[in-house]
Amino acid sequence: MSETSTLGAYIFGMLQNFIRFIFRLIYGSKGESMPAITDPILLESASSLAKKIREQKLSSVKVLESFIRRIQEVNPILNCVVDERYDAALKDAAEADSLIKSGQYSLEQLAKEKPFLGVPITTKDCISVKGMLHTAGLYVRRDIRGAQDADAIALMRRAGAIPLALTNVSEVCMWWESNNTVHGRTRNAYDTNRIVGGSSGGEGCVQSAAASAFGLGSDIGGSIRMPAFFNGIFGHKPSKLVVSNVGQFPTPFSAEQNAFLGLGPMSRFAEDLRPMLKIMAGEKASSLHLDEPVDLNKLKFFYQESDGGAKLVSSVDPDLSEALQKVVKHLNAKFGTKQVERIQLPQFKQSAAIWFANMRDDSGHGFAYQLGNLDHDINTYWELCKWLVGASKHTFIGLTTAIMDSAQCKHGSSKYQHLVRKRNDLRDEIQRLLSNNGVLIYPTHPTVAPYHNEPILRPINFAYTGIVNVLGFPATAVPLGIGSEGLPLGVQVIANFNEDRLCLAVAEELERAFGGWSRPEIRIN
Repeated sequence: MSETSTLGAYIFGMLQNFIRFIFRLIYGSKGESMPAITDPILLESASSLAKKIREQKLSSVKVLESFIRRIQEVNPILNCVVDERYDAALKDAAEADSLIKSGQYSLEQLAKEKPFLGVPITTKDCISVKGMLHTAGLYVRRDIRGAQDADAIALMRRAGAIPLALTNVSEVCMWWESNNTVHGRTRNAYDTNRIVGGSSGGEGCVQSAAASAFGLGSDIGGSIRMPAFFNGIFGHKPSKLVVSNVGQFPTPFSAEQNAFLGLGPMSRFAEDLRPMLKIMAGEKASSLHLDEPVDLNKLKFFYQESDGGAKLVSSVDPDLSEALQKVVKHLNAKFGTKQVERIQLPQFKQSAAIWFANMRDDSGHGFAYQLGNLDHDINTYWELCKWLVGASKHTFIGLTTAIMDSAQCKHGSSKYQHLVRKRNDLRDEIQRLLSNNGVLIYPTHPTVAPYHNEPILRPINFAYTGIVNVLGFPATAVPLGIGSEGLPLGVQVIANFNEDRLCLAVAEELERAFGGWSRPEIRIN
């Protein structure tokens, strides 16, 4: 690294520390206390609840009532739920209980054909649920409701899950704090002064607060994995094109963007991810071989500690570096040092540039068109002027993201072609490295959950997750306990195409080793 680069990195690091200091002065203490979790039903995995419901040890109605009460208890503090269908869901639950009591299906048939019968599920306000809001956080869509279920929701319904509520997102799902002019801002259960991530931030939050059994998110730049990380839960971005994106808004502009986008499962418990993915993948589930056992003793564990020092990307927090080293120590102790290898992929240093370039397409449309509800480009500069006097219905970050998007390289340009080749070379390198028996353990994000609005001053940090989208690999966010700031720690586990089961198996192993989800701290103000 040149002296100029070293000096620039030092100045940037000092600036980031100063920014964090200022935000700590602004926000002070940890904010509002979270109500204690007193109902044992809320501490069960979705898989466990499903088993107890079909065995008639619990009724579906009782389970739904428990989660409805918890939402009503925490939502005034967190603002994670933005729409609900409580009455209709309770009717669905009563029907599920009646079906089980009827004896029409044996226990084995229910487990196979309706594995989540009677379990409430939530999803984000950009994945269509028939009759519920479908705004994607865009003001002009504030009254739009889903005409039909998204494909993934329809498959989960068919498996017996009962849609209960919708959760908050960032404006048109293209930023990593969940805040918009339709529903407002969502707050973190571990510290209400911190973000929940985006765009599946409301979903990550409702899970972490034990107000939902499980849920669906979507991810085109880390929108499942960042919220899962910030909220201390599990979240999986599937291999490209495995789960249908039909019913997600905004829709991708091109076939390649559609491959970058992935709908996936989110839960406090790792054991829920595999059966959820098997359902959501539908006919394509067979390509994932999810029922094949994974022998971790034969797996190769690669790990990379950082992106190598990318420009304008924060350095990895000491807490997160220590957490990753604890994972490495555990893997070395359990599986042997020959199976664990530290690597450094230099191309990760260009993750943001590669993501921005590969998101370009030949449609001529960009983020300003999404802000125009896929109907027209908004005038971002005029809207920004209106925002300054409180007259715009868009968020500041939505407008500045549109401006930043318009400044990126153009589709087909020499820079675009160069960065596409970089993407392809990196993808080939990782495919060779991982083959069909390797995983890469990598930070999900360089910092723990920032304060509200702080991401505006750290906009490129999403690159740690975004690079995986344009590569098309599956990746699972795994919680690793609570750090020195009282906030969740974690890593992401990446595997080769259609080797999702390896990510999920490692997630289950790390949950056993480090405890998985931790209850949000109970504070007395």
